Formats: sequence, structure tokens, C-alpha cells
Amino acid sequence: MGEESLKRRKGEDRGREDRQSIQSHEPQTMNLQKQANLFLFPLCGISMIVGTIIGSGIFVSPKSVLANVEAVGPCLTIWAACGVLATLGALCFAELGTMITKSGGEYPYLMEAFGPIPAFLFSWTSLLVTKPSSFAIICLSFAEYASAPFYPGCDPPQAVIKCLAAAAIVVITIVNSLSVKLGSYLQNFLTAAKMIIVTIIIVSGIVLLAQGKTENFKDSFKDSKISVSSISLAFYNGLWAYDGWNQLNYITEELKNPYRNLPLSIIIGIPLVTVCYILINISYFTVMTSTELLQSQAVAVTFGDRVLYPASWVVPLFVVFSTLGSANGTCFTAGRLVYVAGREGHVLEILSYISVKRLTPAPAIIFYGAIAIIYIIPGDIDTLINYFSFAVWIFYGLTVLALIVMRFTRKELRRPIRIPIIIPVIVTLVAILLVLAPIISAPELAYLYCVLFILSGLIVYALFVHFKFSWTQKILKPITMHLQMLLEVVPEDEVTE
Repeated sequence: MGEESLKRRKGEDRGREDRQSIQSHEPQTMNLQKQANLFLFPLCGISMIVGTIIGSGIFVSPKSVLANVEAVGPCLTIWAACGVLATLGALCFAELGTMITKSGGEYPYLMEAFGPIPAFLFSWTSLLVTKPSSFAIICLSFAEYASAPFYPGCDPPQAVIKCLAAAAIVVITIVNSLSVKLGSYLQNFLTAAKMIIVTIIIVSGIVLLAQGKTENFKDSFKDSKISVSSISLAFYNGLWAYDGWNQLNYITEELKNPYRNLPLSIIIGIPLVTVCYILINISYFTVMTSTELLQSQAVAVTFGDRVLYPASWVVPLFVVFSTLGSANGTCFTAGRLVYVAGREGHVLEILSYISVKRLTPAPAIIFYGAIAIIYIIPGDIDTLINYFSFAVWIFYGLTVLALIVMRFTRKELRRPIRIPIIIPVIVTLVAILLVLAPIISAPELAYLYCVLFILSGLIVYALFVHFKFSWTQKILKPITMHLQMLLEVVPEDEVTE
């Protein structure tokens, strides 16, 4: 008995030492929130906003915006107005983000204002429609620009474009799964690269203006096509280029001092993007008439051929960097949405786990990349943009409406940033207009299907979230266990304990 008591005492001492060792290493087992020392300064927040917004949009949307208004003056006005709307929307999100400092973007705001059902419908739509389709669109745009120099005089084969896009998704997914810092460093590098091509285009345009290339700006509002439907559709395409203005709200928990850095990043980042977009469009019009721009297959490449020849190869190269930066920023932030929704029990539990070694939401990011690859199979960029914009502005409007509702229902919440109530009212009304515009101007059954898909989330919510039938848990539990061992991931609270 004495030997057994001695062994038991030794075992207790060893267990006490192990616990002390674990406690002494707690600072090293940083959770996802503490990992974010990469956002110590607002510069990284500005980089995330600029890097995510400036992507494929500015190289694709100018043609679509011009096609809807048919004149230079209204076209530039639309670009400026889209920047104002994006800034107003981001200010609304700044109040929400500093009032409810949780990652996941719109998800926690809808949860606080309207309860779990609208929040679930948002996560359902975002996880399976808006975020993966956005990722797919950007990577398809990357693939088109990357393959174009190898197929002069003809369009690249669709198989090549799809394979390149899938490869880009895989690489970006791996990078963001391996390291938060690595994803941030890649984002900073790609942002610097895209700012180089933006600077080249803008400086070239200013030089051409100084040389007197202003004939395309004379009578700039002549022969314009102005109507509610045409302006709405022009906004649709312009706002696609600005999409990403709310991306910092997806990683609010990972910002140091969000009360200061979140609004500061928004106030600097989005107006900077707006100025760049207007100057880029002006640069395009210095060397192309409205007709020539509409006939161009790739506006930036046409600009490079006319201005930078024989160094015109620089343009597609840096456009590739630009689209990669946008895709990386989108992957970095959207992975957090899956993570937060999983933490609330609204998606598979495994998606809320984080890597033991890497401290990243690896399952969420991998899931997101896999769905994006599925969207590449149809490969229709225009269709994906239409469905993406239609669905995303439904929830942008609901989220800003949530801000208005909580002004009256959650008065006790601390609001470090408090914007005038007229701003969310304006953004909500514009969101309603943007949702109704495609239905009124070009009604299609596809929009009805999109609405039905969103509402189908109610059935999924009832079956798997509200009632939680035991047979589903029996199926998912062993799957979760095996994936947990394969990916070496655990719930966040187990990492922080």
C-alpha cells in the first residue's frame, strides 16, 4: 500500500507540473484573436481594404458601366457616386463593428438585431452563394488575364482558364490555412504590386492630359442614356468593383484597438480607392473613345498597348497581381465568416475549429475554397456577377436596417462611433433600389430562383439547427472526429485553456 501511495503521490506531482507547464506556455498558445498582431497599425487595415477592393473590378466594370449610360460624363459620375455609397455603407458598418466587436461581418449584427433566423439565412447564402461566387469570379478574371498573353489574337480555351482559376484558389486557400501572418504578408505584397499598375495607369493618363489629350471629354454628357433602370444597372456594375468595402468587419476581433483602427482604415481606404478609380477611368478615356472602350476585349490591356508599347506586357502581369490580391483578401476574411457561423452552431461544427499548430480557421478556409472551385465549373462571369450582386445587396440592406433598428431596441449598447441616422436610411433605400432594379429592368426567373434558394435556408435551419434531430448528430459526429484528426484542429476554447 505504501508503494501504491508513493506512486499516486508522484503521479499527482507530475500532473501538477504538467499543468504548470501548460499554464506557463499559455501566452504561446495564442487564440485567433491574439494572433492578430499583424493588425497593430491601421496601415494593415487600409492595405486589407485597398487590396480587397482593387481587384478584377476596375479592369472589367468600366466597360459595363459605360454600356449602361453611353457617355463619358455620366460614367465618371457613376464611379464617383459608387464611391460615396461605398463610403456611407462602410461608415454604417464602422458603427456596427465598434458596437458589436465580433468577427463575421453582417452575421453578428443580424443576430443581435433580428435573431438567429435572418443571421442563419445570411450565413447560408454567404457560405454557398455570395462569398464562393465572388472568389470564383475574381479567380476566373485572374485566369483570363494570365492566359491572354499566350493566346494572341484569340480567346484562351475555357479549360485553360478554369484550370488556372482552380489552381489560384488552391494556392490561396493553402496560404491562408497555413498562416495568418503569411496571408497578411502576401496581401501586403500584392497590394503594393497592384498599386504599381494603378499608379502607372494614372500617371500615364495625367501625362496624356497635360499633352492635350482631352478631345474625348468634350460634350461629355452628349448622347447619354439616363433612366432609372440604366443608372441602377450602371451602379450594379460599378459597385461590383467597389465590393470589399466591408471586409474589415469580418475580422473585427483580430484588430487591435478597433474603435480607432476600423473607422480610420475606412475613412482613408475607401476614398483612396474612389480617387484611384476615377483617375483610372479618366486615363482610359484619354486614349479611347466611348466606342473604342466598348469594343475592347480587355480595357487595361488596350490602354497598355497604346501607351506603354513595347512594355505593354507589364499591364497583364500586374493585373494578375491585382486580381490575386483581391482573391487573397476575400479568402482571408470570408474564412472568418464560416468560422463564426460554425461557432454559433449554424454550420457544421468542424468549421468552427482552428488549427492547433497554425492557429488559423483552416477547416473554414478549405471549405470555402472547395465551394469556390465548384462555381468555376459553369465559368460564366457575367451570370455570377448578376446573381452575386442581387443576393449580396439584400443582406447589405438588411444589415444597415439592423443598425437603424438597434438605435431604438438596443439603446444600452456602447457606440464609440455614432453616425447621423440619415446615412443608414439613405443606404437602406439605395439597397432596396439595387435589389429591385434588375427585376424591373430585366426580369428573369433566375432572380426568383435566387430568392427561393435563400428561403430554402429556412428548411435547413428547422431540420439541422432548431430541432437538431438525433440521427443527424449520429452521422456528423464520426465525420467530425475523423476530420479533426486529419486536419489537427480543435475548438477554440480547447486551445485557449
